Amino acid sequence: MFDVASAPGDIGQRAQLHLARGSSRTARTRAPLRVLTFLNSFAPGGVERIAARLHAAWTAAGVDAHMVVADASIAPPIALQALSQIHHRPRARGITRFTALLRGMPAIIARQRPDVLFCAGNTYTSLAVALKLTLGSACPPIVVKISNDLVRADMSPPLRYFYRRWLRIQGRHLDHFVGMAPAMRGEIARLIGVPQNRISVIADPALADADLRRLAAARDAVVRARPGRHYLAVGRLAPQKNFALLLEAFARIAKPDDTLRILGEGPERRALEVQAARLGIAGSVYMPGHVDPLDGWLAEADAFVLSSDYEGVPAVVIEALAAGLPIIATDCCCSMADLLGHGTLGQLVPTGDAAALAQAMMTLAPDSGATIAARRTAAATFTIESATDKYLGLMRTLAATRAAETAPDTPRNDPIPSPAA
Repeated sequence: MFDVASAPGDIGQRAQLHLARGSSRTARTRAPLRVLTFLNSFAPGGVERIAARLHAAWTAAGVDAHMVVADASIAPPIALQALSQIHHRPRARGITRFTALLRGMPAIIARQRPDVLFCAGNTYTSLAVALKLTLGSACPPIVVKISNDLVRADMSPPLRYFYRRWLRIQGRHLDHFVGMAPAMRGEIARLIGVPQNRISVIADPALADADLRRLAAARDAVVRARPGRHYLAVGRLAPQKNFALLLEAFARIAKPDDTLRILGEGPERRALEVQAARLGIAGSVYMPGHVDPLDGWLAEADAFVLSSDYEGVPAVVIEALAAGLPIIATDCCCSMADLLGHGTLGQLVPTGDAAALAQAMMTLAPDSGATIAARRTAAATFTIESATDKYLGLMRTLAATRAAETAPDTPRNDPIPSPAA
């Protein structure tokens, strides 16, 4: 893996200074908080994008933040800004990413001596548990952001049984869990099996304050005078997003001038193209691939549609709220009803129900200025500016608790406090 100490120029000098710091208790007390995040890659995805955003924000706040990436061949600008603190192995793929991280991280942890490890989403909990088992008491506290629904009603009963057992294993080994919306707190406690003092709720930092202003301004500047309705969906072309359901719903209500744009890339592209042709809507469905930023697409659309089987708190729904866009979404997670103001900010339909989704798309009503303003106000909760301090407060508490537990003659059975409500 790439070692920051061997990086050229200013990058290498800063890294060598970092590695040369003393190990005394006094020096550690004065040192900034050290946080290490681990990712498979920077491939397009909400978990990875927000992890990179948090990493950059923590660095700007004076935290000694580092990131380990199995494959950094695709890096967004927000991550490239912090490449001096990124350790990576080029071109790792699939299971080799997990293996590369598990093999490489113990040495990086020993060298960097982070106070806290940040597990950016459910995808990475297997590695987090493996690190706990590998390192034992030498493993720093791990903070886990729950990025997806835990109920997983989409799974078959046998698979769900084993998944629930896996969640309990996480609860036994990982230190603290962060839900992205208040409704997730109870779900985490019930399914992962941890007490409330090991759970925090920190709104998903999907946007910055500047993004809120930019998305609103872009939509306000557009005059939508085209015929037909223009629906927008965004996400990886994968089973979780259930774009097949969206195509079926759109086919039921599409008029000649209506369009459906699905932004994203993934393994289901060919199957979706075949389905659109079979349904007779291929000429009205556009799939241009991954697009970033979304500003222009959100500004031009008449409605945003989410057809997923399961989600956490979808960042793209927050972006649609920030733009003031009408939203139709499946009830795919415990937080979706709150996110859409229980029907005041958007329409909620059952998962997997093409008829209900089609009906909601067909009966879309014009918005009032008050509704648009309310959507934008709701989106303002989910900013990096708000989340940064809350995460750092939590991590400092965990680091202090670990330091107290490992100090001589200090009892080690005190519960970990939960500073973030």
